[in-house]
Amino acid sequence: MGNSIKFMVFSLEDQKYALSLSRVEKVIRSVEITALPKAPEIVSGVIDMQGRIVPVFNVRKRFRLPEKEIGPEDHMIVAKAFSRMVSFWVDRVEGIIEWPPDRIIPKRDIHPEMEYVEGVIKLENGMVFIHDLDRFLSPQEKTELDSALKKAEKE
Repeated sequence: MGNSIKFMVFSLEDQKYALSLSRVEKVIRSVEITALPKAPEIVSGVIDMQGRIVPVFNVRKRFRLPEKEIGPEDHMIVAKAFSRMVSFWVDRVEGIIEWPPDRIIPKRDIHPEMEYVEGVIKLENGMVFIHDLDRFLSPQEKTELDSALKKAEKE
């Protein structure tokens, strides 16, 4: 598959999502997070990754999924989004797939208003929503996050 795009596939509840593998920095075991005062509601807090402060997104909240108790067996994906590293919990990391770009269904063909989704991959056993991390936060939430991170760095 020479012209294919590699994606990391992960699950939340029974739905599969994907991120372009080029965006994924690493997958880590769940770690304790530190609260980030005045951050947007969608930000659970921050983690320290080798001296870098990385915000943790609550994607379950954004996708209106039931909250789940996070345990040490859970994983976090650390990825690049809008010029910074971010992380978020997932139920499972399913693995990596390669997919031809011409077989990705663009969101405009499904529902143009689909937020946070770039497109859909249709597999034999269901659909995989390709997650758009750059659109995960609204402009106001990005501003609030930047402000909260700057304030935390000063303290």
